[in-house]
Amino acid sequence: MFSAADLPDTIPLFPLPGALLLPRARLPLQIFEPRYLAMLDDVLKSSHRLIGMIQPYETPGGDGERLHRIGCAGRLTGFSETGDGRYRTTLTGISRFRLLAEQEGFTPYRRGSVSWDGYSRDLGPVEKDAGLDREAFLDLLARFFEDRSLKTDWESLRGAADELLVNSLSMLCPFEPEDKQALLEAPALAERHDTLVALIRFALHGGSAEETMQ
Repeated sequence: MFSAADLPDTIPLFPLPGALLLPRARLPLQIFEPRYLAMLDDVLKSSHRLIGMIQPYETPGGDGERLHRIGCAGRLTGFSETGDGRYRTTLTGISRFRLLAEQEGFTPYRRGSVSWDGYSRDLGPVEKDAGLDREAFLDLLARFFEDRSLKTDWESLRGAADELLVNSLSMLCPFEPEDKQALLEAPALAERHDTLVALIRFALHGGSAEETMQ
């Protein structure tokens, strides 16, 4: 378990559109780009083994890739080589962070100065959502999965704890990157559940993500 005192002031950043990591959830990644292989080598040598997953976005003026201010750091908990120069890794979400500034340096990958303030909940116990109507939520989800021709293990979903259910679906459902960012920035599980429901309803009615969040 991490405490606030264990969290470093600077972490490597992995900008990946549409990839969402949430506290206590697991995110599998395949790493093969040379800059991220270098990042992986450095992370394995560190005491914390943290990587900051963060959403990039293109600015309207087209002056390069910017990063959102909020990301989630994951600890490298799984690592295997595929034999073709790729590495299968697993990140376990530890805590969200606010990106204060990018660090200049000699690494081929991006690094950031970060603040963990405001995210103590992420280091605490598993969250529950007292307002979650599981049957109604699963019924809505079934219509969404049917509409998108998606399959899942419904028995596992019915038996999943609140946090595992909401966070897993937030990470796995095929939403746009900005929608994923909204799910990440939801302060707590109840708000993330509400955001997820809003996104699913708008998707079923043909609404855009931009309309959803207005």
